[in-house]
Amino acid sequence: MRDRLLSRWRGIALSLVGVVAIVWLAASGQLGLYIHPRYFEFTVVMAVLAGVVVVAAFAVVPTGRADASGHDDEDAHEHEHEHPPAAPRRRGLDLVWAAAGVLVIAGTVVALLVVPPSTLTTATVDQRDLNASAAVTDSGATENLVGSDTASFTVKDWASLLRQGAGDDYFAGKSATLTGFVTPDQSDPENVFYIARFIVTCCAVDAQPVGVPVYLPDWQQSYPVDSWVTASGGFSSNPSASSTQAIAFVPAEIEAVDQPAQPYLG
Repeated sequence: MRDRLLSRWRGIALSLVGVVAIVWLAASGQLGLYIHPRYFEFTVVMAVLAGVVVVAAFAVVPTGRADASGHDDEDAHEHEHEHPPAAPRRRGLDLVWAAAGVLVIAGTVVALLVVPPSTLTTATVDQRDLNASAAVTDSGATENLVGSDTASFTVKDWASLLRQGAGDDYFAGKSATLTGFVTPDQSDPENVFYIARFIVTCCAVDAQPVGVPVYLPDWQQSYPVDSWVTASGGFSSNPSASSTQAIAFVPAEIEAVDQPAQPYLG
């Protein structure tokens, strides 16, 4: 009886921690760190419904006065007299199991409600291919960008044009203002970094990094990896001798900025 109650309370506690975490992230404007904004309303509604269902399920499930075989508390009491008390070893295992459950719940609370939520960083870029997303490898979508007004172009648009090899003629005289986080160019980390963003279709699990190479020697002295910057400038042939990027963005102005409220691109 006691074990059943403890097991059910552990499940309820874990479920409610998850529900509270989702609602808190939505209320504090941080849910966008994990899912695309189009799913905000759906996620919150489903979380609240899940919380109601969990609590209701706990309320309606028999509490042990009468189990599925018809035995009630009195029967259980009689059984306790028929059988000898649990061995010390069994009681020790029960205590260990109960302590492990408490630790799991405490760890979940810390992970979801105490540790500040954060956006994806260079650590994720290193695990995935930069500029390999279909959003920048779709030649048809890139063709539509050529000839379009560049004033509204995002990091994704410029990365797509660079990936598809729009060429020096296209980039000649083009200027842009880019905002993103700093991540090094692995082929020349001393002189080139990327202004990068993640494209999120559904949630952070499917996030794909895109970025524009920036030529700026000794950039590490002023802009730490994963810090956010806004840069204005133009494009030219990459002065780097070792970078694999033929064309780079050369900033005329660059400044450190705070991470935007919506760090991902759709």
